[in-house]
Amino acid sequence: MPLVTIQMIEGRDVDTKRKLIANVTNAILASVDTKIENVRIVIEDMKPENYALGGTLHIDKVNK
Repeated sequence: MPLVTIQMIEGRDVDTKRKLIANVTNAILASVDTKIENVRIVIEDMKPENYALGGTLHIDKVNK
């Protein structure tokens, strides 16, 4: 049972997430011998104040 966790900054709409889920599912099915009903995907939306890159919070980069 493949389990994929996708972490990304919040703010994407549901249609974008549907497209992401479909594409990731298809990539898994093309790469791993499994059935579609065995594919699990979790999207973890992060607030921009909870993610940093290079010592700077994402929210500080966005608000400049």
